[in-house]
Amino acid sequence: MEIIPAFVYRDGIQSDTGYIEWLSDVKARFRQNQIKASIKVNTSMLEFYWSIGRDLVALQAEDRWGSGIVKQFALDMRRFFPEITGFSYSNVKYMKQWYSFYFDRIPSVNGQHVAGAVEKEMGQQVAGLLEMPPIFGQVPWFHHVHIISKCHSLDEALFYIKKVVEEGWSRSFLESQIAADLFKNKGNALSNFERTLPSPQNLLAKEMLKDPYHFDFLSMTPEYDERELEEALVTNITKFLLELGKGFSFVGCQMELQMPGGQTFFPDLIFYHIPQHRYVIIELKAVKYIPEFAGKLNFYVTAADELLRGEYDNPSVGLIICKSTDKTIVEWSLKDINKPLGVATYQLQEVVDRTIAEIEQKSKETI
Repeated sequence: MEIIPAFVYRDGIQSDTGYIEWLSDVKARFRQNQIKASIKVNTSMLEFYWSIGRDLVALQAEDRWGSGIVKQFALDMRRFFPEITGFSYSNVKYMKQWYSFYFDRIPSVNGQHVAGAVEKEMGQQVAGLLEMPPIFGQVPWFHHVHIISKCHSLDEALFYIKKVVEEGWSRSFLESQIAADLFKNKGNALSNFERTLPSPQNLLAKEMLKDPYHFDFLSMTPEYDERELEEALVTNITKFLLELGKGFSFVGCQMELQMPGGQTFFPDLIFYHIPQHRYVIIELKAVKYIPEFAGKLNFYVTAADELLRGEYDNPSVGLIICKSTDKTIVEWSLKDINKPLGVATYQLQEVVDRTIAEIEQKSKETI
C-alpha cells in the first residue's frame, strides 16, 4: 500500500490529507456503485426470465403449440439474437420451471391465486405473480435454478433465498447447505432454552443451533478421539464457522478459565455470537451423549458468565456436539440444569488410514 505524506508533489499535483480522504471516499462510492449496477443488471435479466416463464405458463404454450414449442422458442431467440447468451434450450426450460415452481405453490381460491403466502414471506404484494418478487433480484440466476431443482416446498425455497441475500452465500455453499438439509435441521438441537432464557432470547438462541452439524470437510480415521476432532476443526476453522452459521466469531481453543482460587479449566471451544451478544461454549464428544456431559458444560457456562461476560452481553450458552444422542436421556439430563444448554450431533466421513506396511503385513498373513 502506498503511503503518501501530508504534502507531496506528483506530476505537478499537490496532494494533502484532504485530497487523500476525498480520494478514499470516491473509491468507496465507486465500489458501492459497481455493486448497485451489478444488482440492477441481475435484476433486469431475472425480471425478463420471469416474464418468459410467466408467458409460457399463462399461454399454456405446450398445449397450444405442441410439446416442442420451448425448444423452438429457444432456437428462434438464438437466431434473432445470436450475440446474446441465455437462450439455450435448457435455460429456457429453467425459466418456465422457475415461474411454475412458485405459481404451483401459491394458494388459490376459486382458481385465482392469492398472494398472501408471498406477501407474508417477502413483504410485497404480488397479485397472481405477474411481477417477480423484488427479493429475487438479489439472488444470482443459477442459485435460483439450484433452489427450484432441489427444494420441495415454498417455505423451503424462500428460506434459502433469504439466506443467500442475508449471508451472501456462494452457489457452492448454497448447494452444500441444501444437501445438508439446513432448512429442516435449523433449530433442531435439543435444549433447555425455553426454561433458562427469557423470551424472545430463547427462540433466538434455539434458532442459532441446528442438528446435525456436517463436518464433511474433515477426513478422520475410525479411531479418532475428541482431541483429534477438536484439532481438525480448529485447523479448518473457516469451514467450521460456515457450518456453525452466520454471526459466530472464534474466541479460543482450550482457552484458560482461571478461578479466583487459582484453579484453571479449559473448555474445548469458545465462540462469540455477534448478533446475539453472547458467548457460546462448545464441548466436543466423539462418543454417544451421557448425562455427565451436561454437568461439566453447565459449570463451564457459569465460569464464562463470571469471567468473560461483559456488561452488555447476554447470558452465555453451552452446546455439546456429540456422535449420537438419546432424546429422552438428553431431555432428562437438562431438566434441572440452570444454565442454557443445547445438545446436537455431528456427521462426518471416516476414512481408513492404511499404511503400506499394514497392507504388506496383511498380504503376508493371507499367503
